[in-house]
Amino acid sequence: MCPVDPLRRNAVTVTGSPDGVPVVFVHGFGCDQGMWRHVAPAFEATHPVVTLDHVGAGGSDTSGYDRERYSSLQAYADDLVEVLAASGLPPVVLVGHSVSATIGALAAIARPEVVRQLVMVAPNPRFVDDDGYRGGFGADEVDELLETMEGNHLGWSADIAPVIMGAPDRPELGEELTRSFCRTDPTIARDFARVTFLSDHRADLAHVPVPTLVLQCSDDALAPLEVGAFVHDQLPDSELVVLAATGHCPNLSAPAELVGVLRAHLDRG
Repeated sequence: MCPVDPLRRNAVTVTGSPDGVPVVFVHGFGCDQGMWRHVAPAFEATHPVVTLDHVGAGGSDTSGYDRERYSSLQAYADDLVEVLAASGLPPVVLVGHSVSATIGALAAIARPEVVRQLVMVAPNPRFVDDDGYRGGFGADEVDELLETMEGNHLGWSADIAPVIMGAPDRPELGEELTRSFCRTDPTIARDFARVTFLSDHRADLAHVPVPTLVLQCSDDALAPLEVGAFVHDQLPDSELVVLAATGHCPNLSAPAELVGVLRAHLDRG
């Protein structure tokens, strides 16, 4: 069997200036690299910019997908580490949205020499509520969510996307997210949903070895304010910024605010 080319597998795109610290943007569940189109180009004049698709999303190569291997977020972190190694870039600033904030943390723990800093956008290390921890969902709610997705992927997408987007005054954003969900490979999407919503990576936060910027939206159904505060408290070296943006996808709903905060952070070094 021929070795897998990580850059092809994850449909990696590299743009921007050859100078500056590379910035890698990693999308969340149900999305693809196109979700960064209002954010990533803002850094191309001053930084190498990398975007990619998780296996099953966008233009990724799904031929090597193995359900057992991808039964944990660590597999996606391993993919990310392989992409960073294959890119030949110096240590990067890794910007992960939602579940990819956790994937980025796992990648940094595994290979701290390839990650200079983390930026966690709307992170949630455990979506299910626990004693003394509010993740945003009860266990029965997650079970129902996954069961509904299993039975009717398209209907589930249309129902959940507006809730995730959290911008009822801009229905076109929810519709865009719905279309994104519907473009993902449905079998892999169901597997990824199960891994995303049932994982618990709270204990890993204490082992993140790099400085981290935590960006929390002010009203987010998938990552309540308590989650952002928890993540910030558990990380050894972090800064928490609460955005004015609402919903779970500020890269679509408030890209100018997100760009401004990221640029200020990068300018500080």
